[in-house]
Amino acid sequence: VQLVESGGGLVRAGGSLRLSCVASGWTYSSNCMAWFRQAPGKEREAVATLYSGNNATYYSDSVKDRFTISRDNAQNPVYLQMNSLNPEDTARYYCAAGPAYGGGRCPSLHNAAAWSQFNDWTQGTQVTVS
Repeated sequence: VQLVESGGGLVRAGGSLRLSCVASGWTYSSNCMAWFRQAPGKEREAVATLYSGNNATYYSDSVKDRFTISRDNAQNPVYLQMNSLNPEDTARYYCAAGPAYGGGRCPSLHNAAAWSQFNDWTQGTQVTVS
């Protein structure tokens, strides 16, 4: 799967940004898309996941109710709408894709060992909140 992301940049605290991730070359129909982030000196954090089968979404506690992961249909980009941004959201953001588990589940946001299920990643885009 090839992933191309766009968006990111510099925004003031309280502002919004939207990241986009276009996926192509799928080799599996049941898939998960996810957004991760990593700030300097910190571990990578899983921010949100979306399961293709029913568009089920999951969020980390740090972004819940502020960020929204969405996709209109399988042919469209996956978005991460980020609202009410604060300086703690400053990080490099990555889009990732991988097959869903049998039964239609995505890897847990809270289990870093499970993130290996995501086979494909972008290079990341910087989000800076001042």
